[in-house]
Formats: sequence, C-alpha cells, structure tokens
Amino acid sequence: MPPEAPYPTSPLAAAPAARGDAITGDRYHSRDFAAREWEHMWKRIWHVGGRTAQLEDAGDFIVHNFAHESVMMVKQEDGSIRAFFNVCQHRGNRLVTVSEGGVAGSFACTYHGWKWGIDGALQHVQDPEDFPQGNPCGKLRLSELPCETWGGFIWFSFDRNARALRDHLAPVPDLLANRDLANWARVVWRRLRVNTNWKFASDNFNEAYHIPAVHPQFMPIIDDHYANTVFEMYPAGHNRMIEKFQPSSRYPDAQQVKPLWAEILKEWEIDPAAYEGRAQSAREALQEARRRLGPARGHAHFAAMTDWELTDQFHHTLFPNVTLTGTPEGLHFFRTEPDAEDPNWSTFDYWYMVPKIEGADAVATLYGMRPYEEAAFEDGDFSDYQATIAQGDFLSQDLSLAVTQQQGLRSIGFADAYLAGQETRVRRFHEVLNDYLEGRR
Repeated sequence: MPPEAPYPTSPLAAAPAARGDAITGDRYHSRDFAAREWEHMWKRIWHVGGRTAQLEDAGDFIVHNFAHESVMMVKQEDGSIRAFFNVCQHRGNRLVTVSEGGVAGSFACTYHGWKWGIDGALQHVQDPEDFPQGNPCGKLRLSELPCETWGGFIWFSFDRNARALRDHLAPVPDLLANRDLANWARVVWRRLRVNTNWKFASDNFNEAYHIPAVHPQFMPIIDDHYANTVFEMYPAGHNRMIEKFQPSSRYPDAQQVKPLWAEILKEWEIDPAAYEGRAQSAREALQEARRRLGPARGHAHFAAMTDWELTDQFHHTLFPNVTLTGTPEGLHFFRTEPDAEDPNWSTFDYWYMVPKIEGADAVATLYGMRPYEEAAFEDGDFSDYQATIAQGDFLSQDLSLAVTQQQGLRSIGFADAYLAGQETRVRRFHEVLNDYLEGRR
C-alpha cells in the first residue's frame, strides 16, 4: 500500500490471489482430514491461551484445553509467563482440573503428592530414597512449551521450535499498533459449542459477501460493497478487510440518511438533515467530530488513531482460527477450535475488549451495558443461546448458518465452492491450510 494511505499499512500487504485449490466438503467432516490438521498444522502454529490480566501474582495460572492436550500458563516470580503441559511427569496424571487459579509456589499432584514449582522444577517426592535411578528432584521438570505475549494475549505453541510469535503474526501487530490492546479490559468472555466444523468461522470472516442476506441490519451503517472495501493478504496466511462506516453502496438509496445513521450522527453533534442526499459524506464529518469531541468525552484513545480508524471496521483474520475486528470503540475477538473427537463440532469464542473511557462506569456491548472490568466466563451450547439485541445479534445469525452449512457440506451433491472475486480470501485460507498439510509450510 502507498505510504499516504489513511490507515495503518504494511509493505507485506498484497492483493488477494489464489491458486484455485478445490474446497471440497470432506475437509469439514472427515476424521482423517481432522487428524492431518492436528498433526501438520495445529501442532505448529501459535494458540491464544488467555489474557495477561488473568495473571496478577506469581503462582497465578490459567489452563487452556485443546483437542486432547491441556496447557497451563503460569506467572513467574520475575513477572514473566511460562507454559507447561498440564501433566505430572510421574505417572501422567493431570496436575490441575480447574480453568484458572493460584498456587503458593508449587503444584501438587493429587495422585502421589509430587510437587512441581511454578518454574516447572520438581521440588518434592514421597520416598525419594526408593528410586533406583536416584532422587528425581533436580532431574525432572514439567514439559514446557514456547510462550509469548502480544496485545495482552497469552500465546503458546506445541512446536518447541516455533518461530517467534511476532514473526508468526506479522504484520498484524503493526496494523493494530494504534490500539493499546495490552491494557484494554475484556468485558465480554463467552464460549458456545456449535454443531459445525471449526473452519466455518475462518470462511465466514474472510468475506463480506454474506452481509446483505445474513446481516441486513447493518445496511444503514456499513458499506459491504466490494468496490469500496480494502482487501489484503499477508505471507503468513493472515488477511485483512476494511469496511467503511457509511451506508452500503449496494443499495439505490445509499445517500439517504436512515434512522440508525441519523442517530449516530446526532450523538456526535452532526445534523443528519445536512447530509440528506449525500449520506456517505457524513463519514468524514463523523471522523472530524470524533477527533474534535472525543478527548472531552473521555475517549483518550482516539488521539492515537488514524481518521479511518475513527469510523471504519478493520477485520483481521489470523491464520488459522482467530479474527480480530477493530472498531473505534473496541476490539472483537472471535475464535473457533475443533472438537477433540468429532469434526462436525467446534467451540466458538467471542470476547470484547475496550479501553477505559474517562468518566464512564460502563460500556455498551452486544449484551447490554457492562462494567469496565474483566468479565466472568460464560459457557454454553449454541442450541440454548439467547440474546435480545435491538439491532439483531450477528453471532446468532452467523452461527445459525454455520449449522445448516455443515449439514449441506456432507452432501455428495457438493463438489467445490464457486466463489466470487470478493471471496478470494476464503480459497486462499484453504490453500494455506493445504500448504501446512502437504509440507509446503
């Protein structure tokens, strides 16, 4: 992108392009295909284990379970974070059975009482003199994994030779550098079990072609037309899409000020009537108003943002399974992970992170006003999920389609996806996955 672009850019960006690999239905339901994903891709990439805010003191830990593995991330005395397999090296018992907590210096196995320090070193065993090979203390350690942080997220990899996290994520940290994500609060923390393959979300968030049919409520405020959307892809397999915050250009009345657009303009002291017949022009007026009025309203974070970041939707799809959508108000985190046994099921995570607004005690979310504090974990099944959101819950809309698409992908009547140009990033995602499975990455 040219250096004068009005948003954060990277020389790594390229226009979406694809080889043309087929996207067949079996990759969504085949157990053999899922096994290949585990062996050749999941064991090599970086995974999000949690947020640094969950670990306040030395000995605090969080656990993330993925497939049949369980990983503990533990805060050290020096403030660093280390990751270990959650398994005792004596007889294989899991050390902890809770998702988070804290210990005073060591983890004790409930089976034989072996104690492991928070640094992974074995501290105590029963009857140390009875081991023919000598006292195991000082010899054994918990099995450790690479662990790094970025953006307030804790990352780990099953690959002990994994490349540096920043190299894996490049250039996404640079693209999001204007947002102080490490100090933003996660005010929504929700997980749903869904009857669909994990790749549905990666497909879904790599295109906006579905928005008119699935999310018509966004028409007055989000321009989903591909001609006005920025599409980029990066060498590591990540992609970005920037949608302008303005009435959608695909409708004949795009320059008419709809009620939702008028409401937003009035909130920032802009007269909607002044933009009747040229509604999209109000986007720049909104940028100017937020730049001018934001500091007095407590939005200190606006000062670091470009004009486009003050209005637009920045969708970053991180290969393979994380999407980070930046808006002026916060960051939406989406992730899917495969079921340990059945490729027809997965878990879907939704987190919402926000900066503190000076003078405000709560922030608007999909689920009403939430306090500026770390949210409690909400777990459930999509079949029981309910939300009462005035504009319509885009999660419910997307996940409902995920279930019916999973059913259709098992049909012998489906041979390959027939994609529009604006869906190129979908095919490219599958090609990057193929590259991992076939040894090209």
